[in-house]
Amino acid sequence: MNGSHDNSRLVRVVVADDSAFMRTALVRMIESDPGLRVSGTAQNGLEALEKIVALQPDVVTLDVEMPKLNGLETLKRIMQDAPRPVIMVSSLTQEGAETTLDALANGAFDYVPKQLSYVSLDIIKIRDELVEKIKAAAESGRRKPMGRIAQPPHTEVKLSACNTNHVPPGVVALGTSTGGPKALQQILPMLPADLPVGILIVQHMPAGFTGPFARRLDALCKVSVREAVHDEPVQASTVYIAPAGQQMTVQRRTSSKVAIRLSNTPDNTPHIPSVDVMMTSVAEVFGALSMGVIMTGMGADGLQGMQAIARQGGLTVGQDEASCTVYGMPRSCAEAGVLQRVVSLPCIPEQILQATRYRQRA
Repeated sequence: MNGSHDNSRLVRVVVADDSAFMRTALVRMIESDPGLRVSGTAQNGLEALEKIVALQPDVVTLDVEMPKLNGLETLKRIMQDAPRPVIMVSSLTQEGAETTLDALANGAFDYVPKQLSYVSLDIIKIRDELVEKIKAAAESGRRKPMGRIAQPPHTEVKLSACNTNHVPPGVVALGTSTGGPKALQQILPMLPADLPVGILIVQHMPAGFTGPFARRLDALCKVSVREAVHDEPVQASTVYIAPAGQQMTVQRRTSSKVAIRLSNTPDNTPHIPSVDVMMTSVAEVFGALSMGVIMTGMGADGLQGMQAIARQGGLTVGQDEASCTVYGMPRSCAEAGVLQRVVSLPCIPEQILQATRYRQRA
């Protein structure tokens, strides 16, 4: 053994950023963890490509805005020539959000927001997130080759005969985090325009990202997709994305009408919006008519919510390990024994349609 740490398990990182200040800050944050080592830095995209070839890192962090070759173009070249997990470092601007979503669609593993105010608390929070995401990225890189999402071979879901003894759900509550933007872009376009239920989604994202993300999905889908608005009714064939920084719950107005509520409470959850808060509320309001779907993501947000749905007699579906970018949130539900069905990502739309007894219009 060489010293206290086994070098073969060290995660090697290349950091690309045109700001010397940011490069130094990122290197410090990454190397504050004994399991991570920065093997090289780059000031622009072209230099990043050279360093990747020379150093063969496990993970790359890419600034979105860089001279000579920007982050998105650099990412595309990496995915084409030397695929490996890439984490985008993105400013929290409208353009930054759009480019980051492009990057996720082009195979980026995840992103961390670049806070412009360097308050020490921000730095600590970003450091923890960065370290956690680099480790998850390295783990995913060991598990499977990186690359673009394979588009589903057919956009219409073929329904296999399935005797479902569940009452058709009145709503679908879906939770996801790391890997979610890519996964949702793959499955939501497979749903038909006349989907008989509404879908509530919590996708962990920073402020400013959920609006552009909802618009992007809406352009790809037959169902309507939008960022949820306080007090709007939950309607069939509509997908509601919880806005970043607000908790999304539901409230029954009349026997047939349920409205979305957005609020700042509770404010003590690790993520706002929280999958647990959303799903627990769905379980209370819809009872046995709830369907919970838990997908790729780090951590365990959604476990309590899925347990609440299961206790009420609702249907619980989890994404399988092989198709997850990060098998964290579904694993916590699987290990707790709360999932009635575990399926690969492309089969999730079929599960929703079977549960709702969807019949294709002739």
